[in-house]
Amino acid sequence: MRQVSLPQTPSQDELQVATDREHARILASYGGLYEDARLTAMLERVADRLVAASERPDLRYKIVILNSPAINAFALPNGQLYVSRGLVALANDEAELASVLAHEMAHVIARHAAIREDQARQSVTIASVAEVLGDPQLGALALAKSKLALASFSRAQEFEADGIGVGIAARAGLDPYGAVRFLTAMQRNADLKANQNSEGDSRFRDFLSSHPATPDRVSNALANARQFSGPGAGGRSRAEYLSHLDGLVYGEDPNEGFVRGRRFIHPKLAFTFLAPPGFGLENTAQAVLGIKDGGGQALRLDVVPVPAEQSLGDYLRSGWIENVDPRSIEQFTVNGFPAAGAVATGEQWAFHLYALRYGSDVYRFIFASKQRSLESDRAFREAVSSFRRMSLKEAREVRPLRIKIVTVKTGDTVQSLTHRMAAVDKPAERLRILNGLGAHEQPKPGEQIKLLVE
Repeated sequence: MRQVSLPQTPSQDELQVATDREHARILASYGGLYEDARLTAMLERVADRLVAASERPDLRYKIVILNSPAINAFALPNGQLYVSRGLVALANDEAELASVLAHEMAHVIARHAAIREDQARQSVTIASVAEVLGDPQLGALALAKSKLALASFSRAQEFEADGIGVGIAARAGLDPYGAVRFLTAMQRNADLKANQNSEGDSRFRDFLSSHPATPDRVSNALANARQFSGPGAGGRSRAEYLSHLDGLVYGEDPNEGFVRGRRFIHPKLAFTFLAPPGFGLENTAQAVLGIKDGGGQALRLDVVPVPAEQSLGDYLRSGWIENVDPRSIEQFTVNGFPAAGAVATGEQWAFHLYALRYGSDVYRFIFASKQRSLESDRAFREAVSSFRRMSLKEAREVRPLRIKIVTVKTGDTVQSLTHRMAAVDKPAERLRILNGLGAHEQPKPGEQIKLLVE
């Protein structure tokens, strides 16, 4: 009979090692630290105010701002509280920021991390016991059920943290409706980022995720806020908050390259290219992705190692993508770079593949279209032909986007203010989301708003 080894409770030293490892992983995943002493001091001041009004005024939190454009925040059980600069940029006042900080504090107060670890430990134990009993199907079923329960419980944790967080913010004298405004901004930002090309109902993307669908969270936050006051109660400190955002880096870090409308620029690697008309680009850690308005066409640019002795034509036919037409393979040059192209077909998509050798790496363009046409063929080829090396002068002149706080003047409109912004995709929608303006709302004279500038 095989002995079942149950997980042991970790020691304090083991917990510290795990915490340090998690901290390093978080920094590596989110671009490292964003160092801004004045901004950090403001976040710490808001956090201290919330702690004093919380159920655990004895706890202390260390604020870490992550150098990432992602909209994210999380806390470790030891009180390390992480906030991305992208989240700070999206918030419009202290109450909105406080709603996020209080939510993460609520996870710590409610010991959600510890509960989640216990749930995970139980799932492993259940599967191990079932396996020892000699029923692998029972073990698999038990493990699947425990994973479902864990995911469902995690969703419940999020709603619980929302409720606790709203209460903390209200008791701290801050507007409890800040959570409603910020969650709404998150949803609008996600919809803009999706570029209206998600498959099916967006609610299904949240199925079994660790966070509930944002519309559900907005409704929950609204119900929680109404238990404390009507709209307009509590402090917001909008002007003071915005003053700390002036000059904040927005979007990609300079080391990862920039999207400027249809153009992608990577000053560190010294190359640039222009996407086909109608495409919106997104820069990720793995690749540059593009989707054409209305769907139907997409692109991906990434970099892969290819042996110098392997020709680009041979690489295209090497099997990394299926159904390449060998008769379509051609070799040519693009602005001095060796290149090769080919066509591949799938069940629903046609693919144009291009490989360019740039130094010791190979850059891959993958264009996909649901309906191939001479127009799309030409647009894809022109995009590849736009790939070129940047001069040292060009690379040095590229600057990251930053937030600039300006005061609205009489006659200013969303449309006129976008003309003062740097080139970004869908500038009017982005300006509205960034400043919490409704679809038809105009900024009011005397108000301060955020613009994106270089």
